[in-house]
Amino acid sequence: MALICLAFTNPAGESHFSLCPLKLLGFTWCPGCGLGHAISYLFHGDIKSSFHAHWLGIPVLGGLLYRIYTLALPRKYRFNADNR
Repeated sequence: MALICLAFTNPAGESHFSLCPLKLLGFTWCPGCGLGHAISYLFHGDIKSSFHAHWLGIPVLGGLLYRIYTLALPRKYRFNADNR
């Protein structure tokens, strides 16, 4: 659901409320900040801006999509190799 929300948001739009604990404590830098913008830029086809927002956006999106795929497979396909 979060990826769908990122696909429909405007990454270049006005900033909104953040749940980042470091940002809430007043720190200006956080290693994870920008990942949401990077993924949103990717969904809009802007790879350059995605890379500038956070360089790990592409691998993180790949990992998230792979994990969603593996969790969506039926149980019999995931555990079939173990039952042989």
